[in-house]
Amino acid sequence: MNGLFGIDSKEKKVEYIELIYDLIFVYIIGRNNSLLHHVPNGFVEPGVFAAYVLCTLAVIQIWNFTIYYINLYGRNSVRDHVFLFVNMFLLYFIGEGTRENWQAFHTQYHAAWALILANVGLQYVIEFRRHREQPEHIRRITRMAAIVMTEAVIVALCIPVYNATGSTLLTPVAILFGIGVTLFSGRKSHSGLVDFPHLSERAMLYVVFTFGEMIIAMAGYFEGKLNASSLYFSLMGFLIVVGLFLSYGYFYDRIIDREKKTNGLGYMLMHIFIIFALNNITTSLEFMRNQQVSLLPKMLMLTGSLMLYYVFLFSLGRYARRKCRFTLRFYLTTAAVGGCFIGLMLVFRNLMYVNIAITVVFVFGLFAMLRIMDRKADGIEE
Repeated sequence: MNGLFGIDSKEKKVEYIELIYDLIFVYIIGRNNSLLHHVPNGFVEPGVFAAYVLCTLAVIQIWNFTIYYINLYGRNSVRDHVFLFVNMFLLYFIGEGTRENWQAFHTQYHAAWALILANVGLQYVIEFRRHREQPEHIRRITRMAAIVMTEAVIVALCIPVYNATGSTLLTPVAILFGIGVTLFSGRKSHSGLVDFPHLSERAMLYVVFTFGEMIIAMAGYFEGKLNASSLYFSLMGFLIVVGLFLSYGYFYDRIIDREKKTNGLGYMLMHIFIIFALNNITTSLEFMRNQQVSLLPKMLMLTGSLMLYYVFLFSLGRYARRKCRFTLRFYLTTAAVGGCFIGLMLVFRNLMYVNIAITVVFVFGLFAMLRIMDRKADGIEE
């Protein structure tokens, strides 16, 4: 049975091949986070941190482009499998090039990145012949193919520019181009083409994989001889992970309207920053137990990454079920709670025992606010 614009109205299921594809990103997440493990003089070097930010955003964007194509036109076919496995192979070169001396791997990294984008763009081009009589599809295919292929060209140009001048300016330009043009494109795209239940499930699974990396990082808290201090920090760190996971899970299970008619681009864009924030939180938790890292970067990394996570998590409220729509009062309350959290973290910046406990209270406080809001909405509806 065909739905709007000829698309099968039956919900698209997440295929095993998609989950296998995601596993390569688990490896990449670990490689990206490893960039920040070297902290000379107690601080992360600015150049290394910039490389970490760019590498993390580039990889998440690759995942976004791939999954968005699968959602629109993936058929679990042999051709789809071949394209995915090619990208998986190329991602190994990106993972290998993700290291502190990234300059030595600049060409390898950008060549693989450009080929992956061209791979995705080529899949859109192939779709032209299947939708010649469907103007809305042609417009969407043309738009997405142009975005991905143009970014591939920018990434490819990074290689000769860097070799000739030593400048890496085009790398952030490529990422910002992809994000900015995709956001602009989303405002012009029809909402009837995307299978939002599939798209939201895919985003959720990537978040779960990211939490998996966080859980692995937490294992470091349990190393060595058990004492009161290690027990306290391991418990607090574990509770932070649990609270973060519960909030996202509650959004997915109770807040998000997975039947919503949307083009999905904004939803995926928000998840770029949610996943980026979770990667930063993972690194922050590793910093907490690292005596070589100074207190200031520990506090700033943890506070900043948590605020980034919640800003974009609560931004998903635009995709909430009608009865769960957030009010201005709710947003102002959460902003006030966030402001208090930042203030307390600054006041107790030199007391790690205190500020990690404040973080636990903050995380579970926001989770409690979500539950209270949802229950009130249920009561109003009844």
